[in-house]
Amino acid sequence: MTIRVLLADDQPLIRAGFRMFVEPDPEVEIVGEAGTGREAVALARSERADVVLMDIRMPDMDGIEATRQIAAAEDLAGVRVLVLTTFENDDNVVLALRAGASGFLGKHVDPVDLLHAIRVVAAGEALLSPAATRGLVTRFLSQPVPSALPAALELGGLTDREREVLALVAYGLSNDEIAERLHLSPLTVKTHINRAMTKLGVRDRAQLVVIAYQSGLVRPGEQQP
Repeated sequence: MTIRVLLADDQPLIRAGFRMFVEPDPEVEIVGEAGTGREAVALARSERADVVLMDIRMPDMDGIEATRQIAAAEDLAGVRVLVLTTFENDDNVVLALRAGASGFLGKHVDPVDLLHAIRVVAAGEALLSPAATRGLVTRFLSQPVPSALPAALELGGLTDREREVLALVAYGLSNDEIAERLHLSPLTVKTHINRAMTKLGVRDRAQLVVIAYQSGLVRPGEQQP
């Protein structure tokens, strides 16, 4: 199935560069380009994009607010946002994750890694670049914010196994790694993750990670058990 991608960046040269990287892949189609956040939201809806490659700093409406609007819109429930930024240690990156982004990459990313990221995000997984160290992410995720994710941070509704899987997701383990750790099948792990997302009212793994830290299930600086 073809992955429909929208490019959102206020610099035409940047958009052209990403188009050049992505277009040769027969499984990925560029369905539009936006120069502002407001255009990105409108085009995500009109062009039925699967993934939006979103810049943060754009005129009219920035990428964070555009991400928030996309994540909040019921008719855009299948749209994933992958933030591309020059500043991988920028506080705004984590604000974008809180707003509903599925992950982020630096704009210097290799074409192969970009295409891999598009596939990962389109599949509903979370994606953080290698430069997004655990210390950086946990430091910002642990800070109080005026408005949390639109989900109950009370984890009492999760089973013990779902909480265990959620913690391992927050540590950055893949489904296969979690399956090996817990002696489960990858399909069973995926089922636990999907049930946790449903119970917590979130869209993808990136938001699960945020909840794991905000709820105290995983604490900043804590080592993986």
